[in-house]
Amino acid sequence: MEQKKLLSFLLILKITICKMPRNKEQEAEVLTWIGDVLGEKLSGDYENVLRDGVILCKLINKIVPGSVKKIQERGTNFQLMENIQRFQAAIKKYGVPEEEIFQTADLFERRNIPQVTLCIYSLGRITQLHPEYTGPALGPKMAEKNERTFTEEQLRAHEGQLNLQMGFNKGASQSGHGGFGNTRHM
Repeated sequence: MEQKKLLSFLLILKITICKMPRNKEQEAEVLTWIGDVLGEKLSGDYENVLRDGVILCKLINKIVPGSVKKIQERGTNFQLMENIQRFQAAIKKYGVPEEEIFQTADLFERRNIPQVTLCIYSLGRITQLHPEYTGPALGPKMAEKNERTFTEEQLRAHEGQLNLQMGFNKGASQSGHGGFGNTRHM
C-alpha cells in the first residue's frame, strides 16, 4: 500500500514537472557542465545538442568508463533513440533514481525538456556520492551525514521542562461557561 502511495505521488510529481516551464539558465549550466566533463565546448540549442543521445553516451562513458559499449553516431531515428536508451540504462545502474530519469520521447521528440534537465541534474548530484568521480560538480553540494549521540542524562534533562509548543493556558478552563448551543446575548 505504501508503495502505491509513493508511485501515485511520483506520477503526480512527474505530471507537475511536465507543466513546468523551461529554465534557460539551468539548461546553459547543464551544457557547460557536460562540456567541462567531456573537455569540449558545446554550442547550439540545448535539445538539439542532446537529441541524438551521442553527447549523453559520451558523458556517462566519461563518468563511468565503458558503461555504454556502442554509440550510434549516425543512423535512423530508431538507432539514435537507442543511444538515449543506453544512456538511461547506464545512469540507472549508476544510481540515478528511476523516477528522475526522462523518457526517450521527452528528449527525442522534445515532449518534456525540463524532465531531461532534471535528470541530468540528478546525474550531477549522484556523481558526488561516487568518490572515484573527480570531475566538476553540477548543482548544490550533497548533504553529509551528521550523526549525533546523546547520553541518557542529556536525553532526560528536558523532561522537567514544560514544552511551550504543547501549549500553556495558565489554568484557564471552560468551567462556568454556561451552555453549549445557547445564543450569545449582546
